[in-house]
Amino acid sequence: MKIDATKKIFKLPQLKLAVIGHVEWVTFLKVDQLPLAGEISHAKDCFEEAAGGAAVAAVQMARLINGPVDLITSLGKDNYGEKCYERLTKLGLNLKVAWREKPTRKGISLISKDGERAITVIGERLQPIASDKLPWGDMKNYDGIFVTATDKEGIKLARKAKFLSATPRTGEQTLKKAKVKIDALIGSGLDPGEEINFEELEPKPEIYISTKGKSGGTIFPKKIKYKSIKPSSKEIDTYGCGDCFAGAVTTALSAKLNLEQAINIGAYCGAECSTHYGPY
Repeated sequence: MKIDATKKIFKLPQLKLAVIGHVEWVTFLKVDQLPLAGEISHAKDCFEEAAGGAAVAAVQMARLINGPVDLITSLGKDNYGEKCYERLTKLGLNLKVAWREKPTRKGISLISKDGERAITVIGERLQPIASDKLPWGDMKNYDGIFVTATDKEGIKLARKAKFLSATPRTGEQTLKKAKVKIDALIGSGLDPGEEINFEELEPKPEIYISTKGKSGGTIFPKKIKYKSIKPSSKEIDTYGCGDCFAGAVTTALSAKLNLEQAINIGAYCGAECSTHYGPY
């Protein structure tokens, strides 16, 4: 098994992987700078894409194993839900969907010329839950599962997988009430929406990885610092970098690579995501 982040060599075994979580239909707008109060700004370009944390992580995982990954999610019975389903299927995912009589959540991502982005989401986050008619009985057959959104019972069912990771964005209270051991809790240390006191979780995660973009990150409980990897070309758009990192780390640890190897692969995938517009 070859692992060399500097030479882009990743030969990972075929794995049965899944992501449980949310999807959004996102409009990406390229602007000179992020808007200031009272200012009228103009977009230089615009495109739309199926995105959101679960979708981005799952596509990254599928690319690493060069095979399909199951995306267990929820979508609205509307045009945006249908477009998400079609697009993500084309990107190599097997979608298992709980369809809702609600609108699919949308989002707007503004991307400045220096690569920074600001995101606004519109509508309720639709998430798969344990009472949905989804393949919950198959959880024990997965080598690895990454969770971005579900209820406490969904986390309990996902725990049957050989390896389980999650993002704090799943919800601190949801994670606490599930009362299961997460192998890897992976989240942004810069995003207030992902702030969490991992030590209050019981049982505590095996590891908690707090990412800090270009500054690298910290692995708890041993407080091990790691460095970021410089992207191969100019940074254009940081949307999805954290989700690519989390998906890649989950894949590597599910393949039983050591933590250093997993972090290197995750850092590389996160950095490369910034070299193009959109997450893919």
